[in-house]
Amino acid sequence: MPNKTKHDLRTPLNHIIGYSEMLLEEAADLPRPEFVADLERIHFAGRSLLNVINDLFDPVKSAAYRADPQLIHHEVRTPLNQIIGYAEMLQEEARGEGAEAFIADIGKILDAARELLRQVVENFSALGQDPGLLEAKAAGSATGIFRRETGAGDDANPANYRSAPGKKSGAILVADDNEGNRTMLARRLARLGYTVTLAENGRIALETLLAGRFDLLLLDIQMPELNGYEVLERMKADLTLRDIPVVVLSASDENERVARCVEMGAEDYLPKPFDPVLLQARIGACLEKKQLRDREVSYLRQIQEAKQRSDDLLHIILPHDVAEELKTTQAVKPRRFENVGVLFCDIVAFTAYCDQHPPEEILVHLQSLVEAFERIVMESGLEKIKTIGDSFMATAGLLTPAGNPALNCVQCGLAMIAAAAKLPPHWQVRVGVHLGPVIAGVVGRRKYQYDVWGDTVNIAARMEEAALPGSICVTADTWAQLASHCAGSPQGRTQIQGKGELELYRVERLLG
Repeated sequence: MPNKTKHDLRTPLNHIIGYSEMLLEEAADLPRPEFVADLERIHFAGRSLLNVINDLFDPVKSAAYRADPQLIHHEVRTPLNQIIGYAEMLQEEARGEGAEAFIADIGKILDAARELLRQVVENFSALGQDPGLLEAKAAGSATGIFRRETGAGDDANPANYRSAPGKKSGAILVADDNEGNRTMLARRLARLGYTVTLAENGRIALETLLAGRFDLLLLDIQMPELNGYEVLERMKADLTLRDIPVVVLSASDENERVARCVEMGAEDYLPKPFDPVLLQARIGACLEKKQLRDREVSYLRQIQEAKQRSDDLLHIILPHDVAEELKTTQAVKPRRFENVGVLFCDIVAFTAYCDQHPPEEILVHLQSLVEAFERIVMESGLEKIKTIGDSFMATAGLLTPAGNPALNCVQCGLAMIAAAAKLPPHWQVRVGVHLGPVIAGVVGRRKYQYDVWGDTVNIAARMEEAALPGSICVTADTWAQLASHCAGSPQGRTQIQGKGELELYRVERLLG
C-alpha cells in the first residue's frame, strides 16, 4: 500500500511546511525579528524533504535511491536535522518572551518532524528499494531507534537542555558541507560558550586544523574534496593533529560505518538528527578527556623539564662522567689516578681589597674573573674542581687523558694571570702547580662535591702560597716535566710545611 505510506509520510511534512508558512505570514507578531531567518530555513528544509518523498514514489526518480540506499540517509536526515534543530532553538530562545502561541506552533512543527522521522525509521529497510515494500517494516522495533535518535521523551525537553550547568569553554571546528547544518551547530555551540569555527569541506577542515588550535572536531562523513574518512585518516597520520578528538556527525547510522569511524580514531559518533542534550554531553565528555590528556602531557613535559634542569645542574656541579655514574648507580666509586696535574690560583691581597670595597662591587668583579677562569680551564683541557673563597682549583689528566698534565696546567695558569691583569679591577694572581698521584671521589649527600685528595694536592696548594704575584711556582720534580717547553728560573730553596726545604722554580712563559 504505497499510497498509504506516502500519505503517512506527507502528513507530518505538510504540518511542518504549513505551520512555518503561517508563522512567516505573521512575521510582524514574532517575538524577535531574527526568528524569520530560522523559520525560512525550516520552511526550505521542509520543501526539500517534500521533493525527496515525492521522488521516492516516482518510478523513474526512485531508481537513484534504489541504486544507492545510503543516499536516503543524506537526503532525508539532513533536512530533518535542520528542522528539528532550528525548531528546538526557536523554542528555547522564545521562552521568557511571553510568546506562548509562537512556542506552541513551533512545538507542533517539532512534533510533526519527530513523527516524520519515526515514519522514516519504521520503513527504512525498504525505502529506496520498492515503494510497495514500504509497509513491511514492523513499527515496534523502530521505537527505540526513534527515541535514541531524536531524544523523544524527557531528555529532549528543551527545559532539560537549558538546565545544563554552566558555560563551557573550548575551540570546536565544525566540518559539514551543508550550510544549514553548520550554522545551526555554530549557534547552538556558541550559546553553550564554545568558540566555533566552520569548514565547508574536508580539505578546508584540515587546513583550518593545521592553522589554528582546536579542542574538538565535529566531522560530517559525506563531504566534497575530502570526505570524513579521508580527513580522519590524514589527521591520525599527522603528529600535530592526531590527538584532537573527533565526533562524527552523519545521516548514516549503519553499524559498519560507525565501527569504521571508531576504528579510524573517532572518539564518538552521533547520527543526524541528533539529540542536543546527547550532543552536549558527548562534546563535554570528549573535551574533558582531551583536557585530562593535555594536562597529563603538560605534567610529563614539566617532569621532563625538571629532570633536564636537574641533569644540567648535576653536570654543572660534577664532571660529565662522574654525573653519569652517579645517576646510574646512585654513587661514585673513589679512584686513584697516578699522573695528575693540580693547579691552584689565588688573588693577591684579596682580603685587604674586600675591606676597602662594597660587597656588591666585589661580587661583580669576582664573578667576572671566575667566569673567565672557567672558560680558560675548558679551553686548556682542564677540569674545574672547585672555588674556595678567592682560590680556584683545577686538574689536568684526571678524567680526560693528557700527554703532559703539568704543561696543560702551566698553559692554563699563564692565561689566568693575563686575564686577571686585563679585567677590572686588574687583580694580580699567583698560581701553584704540582704533578703526582691523587684520590678522587664524591663527598656529601645533600650538596655533592667531586674532590681530589692526597699529597699532590697539598703540595700544589703550598706552591700557590709560595708563588710571587703574577707568576707560577712549581717544584723541581714538576719543573723537570716543563723545562723543555717553558722558560723559567730558580726561585730558591723554600721551607714548605710538612716537606722541609724544597727547590722551587718560577715558570715565566712558554717556549716557541
